[in-house]
Formats: sequence, C-alpha cells, structure tokens
Amino acid sequence: MKIEQIYTGCLAQGAYYIESNGEAAIIDPLRETAPYINKAKENGVKIKYIFETHFHADFVSGHLDLAQKTGAKIIYGPNAETKYEKHLAKDGEVFQLGNVTIKVLHTPGHTPESTTYLLLDESGKEHAIFTGDTLFIGDVGRPDLAQKSGSVTKEDLAGWLFDSLRNKIMTLPDEVIVYPAHGAGSACGKNMSSETWDTLGSQKATNYALRADMTKEEFIAEVTDGLLPPPQYFAKNAMLNKKGYENIDTVMERGARALSPREFEVVANETNALILDVRDKTVFVNGFVPNSVFIGLDGSFAPWVGALITDLQQEILIIAPEGRAEETVMRLARVGYDNAIGYLEGGFEAWKESGKEVDTIETISVDDFEHIYKKDQSIDILDVRKPGEWEAEHISSAQHFALDFMNNNMSAIDKETTYYMHCRSGYRSTVAASILKARGFENLINVQGKFDDIKVSSIPTTTFVCPSTIKQ
Repeated sequence: MKIEQIYTGCLAQGAYYIESNGEAAIIDPLRETAPYINKAKENGVKIKYIFETHFHADFVSGHLDLAQKTGAKIIYGPNAETKYEKHLAKDGEVFQLGNVTIKVLHTPGHTPESTTYLLLDESGKEHAIFTGDTLFIGDVGRPDLAQKSGSVTKEDLAGWLFDSLRNKIMTLPDEVIVYPAHGAGSACGKNMSSETWDTLGSQKATNYALRADMTKEEFIAEVTDGLLPPPQYFAKNAMLNKKGYENIDTVMERGARALSPREFEVVANETNALILDVRDKTVFVNGFVPNSVFIGLDGSFAPWVGALITDLQQEILIIAPEGRAEETVMRLARVGYDNAIGYLEGGFEAWKESGKEVDTIETISVDDFEHIYKKDQSIDILDVRKPGEWEAEHISSAQHFALDFMNNNMSAIDKETTYYMHCRSGYRSTVAASILKARGFENLINVQGKFDDIKVSSIPTTTFVCPSTIKQ
C-alpha cells in the first residue's frame, strides 16, 4: 500500500494518490490530470477510482478529464447530484482497491454531500481517513457555503457537522491518520494549522471543535462565529464541479497562444480582455502595460484571482515571466477562469522594446513612508489587509480598505485624493493599486515593505476594538 499527499501551496490543497497491487485511486484531484496519470504510468498501475469528498468551492476538480482519460469511475457520497455520470455511493459502501479497502462515511455538515473516506489496510485495520473539508488539522470546515435560503441554514449545517464528527469520525481509533483537503491559507476554514496531516488522537486532544465536553449548542456557536463572507467565486466553482466544464486541453491550447506586442495590442483593443500581469511585484511597479492588473504568481495567485475577477467568462491576456505563461493558464483554470486567450511573447521587455506606452506606480519604502508621515500626519492611508489583521493592529489614522472587498467599497475612496497604500508585505497593496490605477485613480503611492517594520517605526498604531466601518 502506498499513500502520497500531493499538496499545492497556492490553494493550500491536498489531493491524494493511493496505490495497492496494481490499482490506484485519486482523491480530490486538481484540474490538471498529467501529474496523476504520469504517476500511475511510472508505477505501472491503473487508476481505478476518483473519489470526491464534496463539491469543491475553492477550485475546479479534475475528476471529469481524469475519468475521460483513464476510464476511472467517479465516486461521490450520498446527496451528490450531478449532470454527468458518476457512482453515487451509499453510507457504509466499500470499494476494493488492490489489497486495501476504502469505506464511505457520509459526514454532512460542511456541505450536505460531504463524505469522508476510511482506508482499511491489507489486514482490514483502520489506517487513515480522507476528510475533505469535514475535518482539518486544528479546525473544521465552515458550514455556511451550502446554506439555502428558507430551508437549510448555516446553523443547521453546523449541527449536522457536530453529529458527523461525533458519530462517524471521533469513534475511530486514535492512531488513524487524518488527511484533510486543505491547510493554512484556505478560506474553507477559519484557523487551520500549517501541518497537512495528523493522527486522530492528536486532533481529539488539540482541535477546539473536537472537545469531548463540548455541547452541540457550543459547537454551533463557535464554528459559525467570525465567518467572513466567502470569496465570490466559491459558488461558481461549486456549480462547475456539479455541472461540468470545458476540457482542460482545449483551455490550455487557447490560453497558451504567443502574441507579439503588436498582436497583443490588437487583441486587447478588439476584445474586452483583462490584461493580467503575473510578474513579481517589485518588477511590476517599475513598468507595465497601461491598464494591466497585477496578481503575482508567487503570492496566493488563484485565490486572489477568484476574489477579484468577478466574471468566470472574462477573457484574459497574460503578461508573465519568461517560461511561465502556460503555468499561468493552468493556475487560472484551477479556479474556473478558462478564457485566457493568449500571452505577450517576450514578456514586458518585448513590449517596452517595441516603443509602446508604459505605465508605473509610485512606490516607496517603509523608511520613506515614515519620513513623509513625520512631515504631514494628515496624509490619507489605505490599509488593504484582511479584517482580522486590521483588528489586531493598524496605523491609527489609516482607513481600512480590505482588498477582499474592494469591489464592494469603491464609493469609500475619492479619485482626487492622494492615498498611501500598504498591506503586510507589499503584495496586496500592489494588487489594489493596480486595480485602482486601471479604474482611473492616479494619485496612488504604494508602500512596499513589511507591516512589522511599520509597527516599530514612529508611525502610531492602535488595536481595533469595534466592527469595521466599511461594510463587508
């Protein structure tokens, strides 16, 4: 028996490869199929099953393309209605994989169809559980993504989750290994650990949601408290996973089309395409194609694309570092953005060398920011960090303008005002500044530096104790 966790940091997502006696199963695959197919080929085994723990909201699963290319059967747990062929498993149903067995444990709560898969080893002993978004390391799945107006509330789902954990998971032996679908950084939970697996016994001892003395009422109150609105793309990705999507090979062929600077400009002018620049933030601010939006590949790329680009059908033109255009197309497709229509051949350097117009964003260091603040404490400052970061500590005179919710809060800022923008490291402030610049805001100064350095400067900070003044 072989188990391999295939972890993707950008999405904080864990897919799993299980192999036994010439057969393999994939649990919660990402959109790209090659890694799973190549792994099975290298090991000389056949992919027999594709197990889905639930309808994922934060990424588009690769189950359909993987099934089409390998002949593997797609397995969902109870209550999973789809527009494509799959096996709808019953609670307690077992599947033989080589010399091991995989048992279905229906664990509703995160979503109604959420299912945990229990792996029994060659001797029939409980070895591991693949919990999807039901149980994380240090947390549990948020219960608000599948609520339905007038029928199922987040409190209802939280109650189901409590029962699932107590009746299906916590009854298993302490030595069982817990393999979740996500780790720290995912929006599918609140306080996930950076660890990507643990034993069930350890989780019983340390996970707040598995406390033995916790009542259902306490559980519901705790798991529903402090939930931020889910990113806007979550419901759209879940729908794609239910109904189906375009073949990934077609998506890649369309998006990985090299365009000369002249062709790129023509396509940009003839379409409503968004120009997406995915280079490093320090490179972007010093020169970019006018009206480009920056979301760097080396940050939390896919989640920020999903949070900020509101239309999955949006056509996208890509400006990428050399050799990373195809990677960009794939990472867009992971979260359902399938309409990349080409990339700038030769990158930004080719654009600049062709003599075409270039734009910049004024950028300063934390030291420069401190000197400016000392001279004029009335300057307007935008803090684009998340609400929790803002509440922990922020510049006393700053205005909270969370990047996550900026599309809903544009009326809170003014084009005639000069804004100094900052975040934790400079990545999100660069994203926000690029979006505002593309929307006609010219008076922007980006602070590229660490908030930790701002905290130890002479700029006064405070801890926030009241709800945010900008609606979310």
